Amino acid sequence: MKTYDKLPSIKAQKVKIKKELSPEQRKEILRILKTRFEKNMNRHRNLEWVKILARLEASPQKLWSLSEMERTGGEPDVIGHEKKTDEYIFYDCSAESPKGRRNVCYDRQGQESRKAFQPENNAIDMAAAMYIELLTEAEYRKLQKLGNFDLKTSSWVKTPSDIRELGGALFVDRRYGHVFVYHNSAPSYYSTRAFRGSLRV
Repeated sequence: MKTYDKLPSIKAQKVKIKKELSPEQRKEILRILKTRFEKNMNRHRNLEWVKILARLEASPQKLWSLSEMERTGGEPDVIGHEKKTDEYIFYDCSAESPKGRRNVCYDRQGQESRKAFQPENNAIDMAAAMYIELLTEAEYRKLQKLGNFDLKTSSWVKTPSDIRELGGALFVDRRYGHVFVYHNSAPSYYSTRAFRGSLRV
């Protein structure tokens, strides 16, 4: 499933994306998720795959979103369970920023403000098209407690409105054993920067 095909920009979409998986696709994404779950038990101690499987099989739209996360290189995995809402939480857990989501501005406003060399997409629209949320800074730091991520790349994170209104956007990475938070202008994009998302099931 590692095709890393980019999602079309929402403003450019003319054909509605079919948000259903075939039986074969469902079987394959569930196999991938189960294998990853079993290989990375440190991310979800005390959680049982059988319960997560039941939730996924009852949520075809969420399974489609996880398939899109996988297709674009995110390698989604369970990182926790919210007892209050009884939801399982998935994050993109690829070692580096998802390859199929790089070279994107932060949002559509930033994308459209570029007069030259406008990228094909932006992080906010791509996340919306997959029905996932960008990680916040706090969620990103939580992810980094489960391993070492973005040692060579970086990831856009959800930016507070007061920063965005002034033209900026936040991105994060891990260097020298520490997590760093930086800022760029929202129209910026780089070949080593994508975004990481979250999904609740």
